[in-house]
Amino acid sequence: MKTITFTEFRQRATTCFDEVESGETLRVLRHGRPVADIIPISDGEKAVASWQRPGPKMTVKGVSLSRAILAEREE
Repeated sequence: MKTITFTEFRQRATTCFDEVESGETLRVLRHGRPVADIIPISDGEKAVASWQRPGPKMTVKGVSLSRAILAEREE
């Protein structure tokens, strides 16, 4: 575990998060006391960007959704 001051963390936040992404755990100190541990998330918890997730399957009973939208636009 690497220890850094709060001021150093603010100045180098991007670098700190790069280190966390590579597996390093950081402990942030403020006035010499630990205030936070920044740990990498596990592989099972990694988020998928919203544009990469499948969209909801929408149906209108008895009609395809695209046809219902086109019919609505024509009206």
